[in-house]
Amino acid sequence: MKRQEPEMPLTYRVSEYDLRFGRRVLAGRSVISVVALALLGCETSSVESTSVTLPANAQAIRVYPGPSELPSSAVNIPYTDVTICVPGSEQCQTIHDVQIDTGSVGLRLLASEVHVTLPAVQNGSAGTLAECTVFADTSYVWGPVVSADIQLASEKALSVPIQLIEPAGFFAAPQSCGTSGAADNTVATLGARGVLGLGVFAEDCGYACTEAVSASVLPDIYFNCQTTGGTSSCTSTAVPLENQLQNPAGRLKESGNGVVVSLPAVPESGAPSVTGTLYFGIGTQPDNTLGSASVYAVSGYGTLSTTFNGTTYTGIDGSILDTGTTILLMPLALPTCPQADKIFCPATTEHYVATNSGMNGVSSDVSFAIANAETLVATNHSAFNDVGGNATVIVWGLPFFFGRNVYIGIEGHDSPGGSGPYVAY
Repeated sequence: MKRQEPEMPLTYRVSEYDLRFGRRVLAGRSVISVVALALLGCETSSVESTSVTLPANAQAIRVYPGPSELPSSAVNIPYTDVTICVPGSEQCQTIHDVQIDTGSVGLRLLASEVHVTLPAVQNGSAGTLAECTVFADTSYVWGPVVSADIQLASEKALSVPIQLIEPAGFFAAPQSCGTSGAADNTVATLGARGVLGLGVFAEDCGYACTEAVSASVLPDIYFNCQTTGGTSSCTSTAVPLENQLQNPAGRLKESGNGVVVSLPAVPESGAPSVTGTLYFGIGTQPDNTLGSASVYAVSGYGTLSTTFNGTTYTGIDGSILDTGTTILLMPLALPTCPQADKIFCPATTEHYVATNSGMNGVSSDVSFAIANAETLVATNHSAFNDVGGNATVIVWGLPFFFGRNVYIGIEGHDSPGGSGPYVAY
């Protein structure tokens, strides 16, 4: 959640592909800035919480104005709770307002929000293992990799590597981490207390970050940090798959083959808040069956092939289904907002159709609308299905998810939809 320029009231963020190994490192976390929304009249407001009884394999999703630390109301950010425990113990803590992000992999929590002591992940060498993620707007998250048991619904994923974002007194982020941008190290800048990455992959980097690749092409994602002779340094390091940030859902014993994001439909004018359900597992319980959903196998980049306005976007330029992106990102020549040249503000709501195709040949049309973002946020609502922005690629952000059950089949796991990675809706 990041404002690129002080005078820009609406911005969004998409993290970059890493072309060196052909895999999306962190695809999610595209947002309309909550700081900037205040300039458009979106004031912070409170929404009453409603209590519902959920099945054992599910937990609630809330799209609402967000945590009180935000300078203005959040828009299109799906929050949930995550409980972490010291591995093998009952020393646990529940973290509220963690963003659900199907465009990334791994649990990342602000260290300032974590009050249990979690052990460091040992990477087989002297020093401390840390991770860096740089977003397309040059903002970044940095911090150590630690181990936690993660409670998701009624199940625990045991001893999962996660990231703590900037604990006090930790090593400074190295220059190769992209420190020319701003650090997303507070609730106000991150827009949440953490990010729960539930994408299609099992780890956040994969073999490209292991010793299987040459050191000359090792991405600046994982670092070994140590102090020698009073001098501290952090250098890029190879990390085996088991020590990388893991997809927490994929580590569940009974429901580890995927997740289902279920959000109700919202009107074109939006809704003050929305409550949905995050189901763990696909076809493991009566409530998470595929039903009539079509299954779309994704590419090695985690993308679909999408044809829109006569152009097909595929492979590394293909589209993704990403709850971490708050808007629909589309290559469209629509009027933009006066103070935000990337966000669409057409005079009237425009309607479009695109065609998504999986690597398995399954395809379907997707209808969507783009409305005036300034008009929408002036309602002080928090959930919209028709806010969009300009980009050279297509990202089916949270507006796509309203009114659908969207299935995320995790890499290496079998389910009634086949072997992951895939998406279905």
